[in-house]
Amino acid sequence: MISSGIQQQQPYCGYATVNGISMYYERYGDTGGIPLVFIHGGGSTIPSNWSDLLPLFTPHYPVIAMELQAHGRSGDRDAPESFAQDAADVLALLDHLAIDKAIFIGFSDGACTTLELAIHHPARVDKIVVISGNYKRTGMVPGFFEELEQVSFAGMPQVLKEAYLQVNPSEEGLLNMFHKDKARRLAFSDWTDENLVSISAPALLIVGDRDVITVAHMHAMAGLIPGGRLAVLPGTHGSFIGEALTKVPHSPMSQITAGIIRAFIDTVYDG
Repeated sequence: MISSGIQQQQPYCGYATVNGISMYYERYGDTGGIPLVFIHGGGSTIPSNWSDLLPLFTPHYPVIAMELQAHGRSGDRDAPESFAQDAADVLALLDHLAIDKAIFIGFSDGACTTLELAIHHPARVDKIVVISGNYKRTGMVPGFFEELEQVSFAGMPQVLKEAYLQVNPSEEGLLNMFHKDKARRLAFSDWTDENLVSISAPALLIVGDRDVITVAHMHAMAGLIPGGRLAVLPGTHGSFIGEALTKVPHSPMSQITAGIIRAFIDTVYDG
C-alpha cells in the first residue's frame, strides 16, 4: 500500500447560482494566489474523478472543484450540454467567488472544456493542464463514436452509476446525465489548428499510452499550442489519476501524475 503521507484538508462546500442552475462546488485552502480549478469528465462527480488527485494538491495550492450541469449535486437546465456552456458556467462560478484568473486542470470532457476556456477566454486563464482531451473527432481511437452510438444506459459502468447515486440519490437525474453526456460527445465538433495555435497560456498535455485519445493526436496538439508540453504515461483513460472507472488499487500513478503537474505549475511560477 502506497500512502501519500498527506492529510487531506476539509473543503468548504457550497452552491452558487450560475447561468440559471445551482452549481455545487468545493473550495480548499486560503483565498490568496491563483487557484487550481479541477474540471471533471463525463459521467463523473468530484469524488469519482478527483478523490485520488485532490489530496495531492490541496495542501500546497488553493483549489476549487465543481460538478457541472446535470452532474452529481448540481442542477440542470432545459438545454443540451456543451463545452461552451460548461466553460461559461465555470467562469460564472469564478465570478461568484471573485476570482479573475485560474489554472485549469481538466480530464476527458473536462479537458475539452479547458481547451474551450483557453481558446475563447484567454484573459481568465493562467495555465492549463489537459488530461486525455481531444480537439478533433479523429483524435479518438478508431471506432469510438460508432461504439458510443450503440451504448445504452444499461451499458453505463456500474461504478459511475454508484458514484452519482452516492451524492445524489436520483435515478431520474442519473439517467438524464447519461443521455446528455452521450449526446454531447456524439455531437463533438472539431476545433481548428488555428484555435490551438491561438492558445497563449502555458499548457501541459497528459495522455495514457492505452488511452481512448491517441498519443499521436495529443502529440500533434502539443506541437500546435505555442507553450505546449506533453507527458505520455503508462495506463488507460484516467487510470493514472485514480479515476473511479479505471483506478488500479495501490498504484503509484496518481502521485507520479501529480508530481508532473506540480513540476509544470511550479516551474512556470518560477520564471
